[in-house]
Amino acid sequence: MKIREAAIRGKQRGNRRALAGGRGERRVAVAEGGERRALEAVRLGVRCGERGSGKIKAIIVTAIIVFAFYAAIKIVPPYAAEYQLADKIQEQARFAVVNHFTDEQIRDNVYKVVQDLEIPAKKEDIKVMASSQIVKISMDYTVPIDLLSYHLDLHFTPSSENRSLF
Repeated sequence: MKIREAAIRGKQRGNRRALAGGRGERRVAVAEGGERRALEAVRLGVRCGERGSGKIKAIIVTAIIVFAFYAAIKIVPPYAAEYQLADKIQEQARFAVVNHFTDEQIRDNVYKVVQDLEIPAKKEDIKVMASSQIVKISMDYTVPIDLLSYHLDLHFTPSSENRSLF
């Protein structure tokens, strides 16, 4: 035990003689069990507690970051499409009041936008109530997302209402 302590103290001080047992020669003490490896590790400048755990941590962190990017690539586009759809629904509601479109004309216009944005909704999911004074458009749809081992359903309900000024 004294040899190991002397070797460690000598290594910390930068004294090469302490590594060799106090003399100018290179000798490794025959010690019990792990002390011989500890002396070799000290002599070579390697820390005993580090055995590649930094590499494992780096691999795990890299895997988490890659999965986060993958999830973002899968989840963000449906939210962007819903935002664009809500904007188009509001625009259609404004034009429908002024141009006095029928329910079917409004539904067809909104469904074209749904198809352009590749939203998984049916024409029957678009609810339109149009009169001479008010136009209400609403929709209810769900986008299924598969993330490697997890299934996620995003539920969206964009709607708009517009009233005539007169």
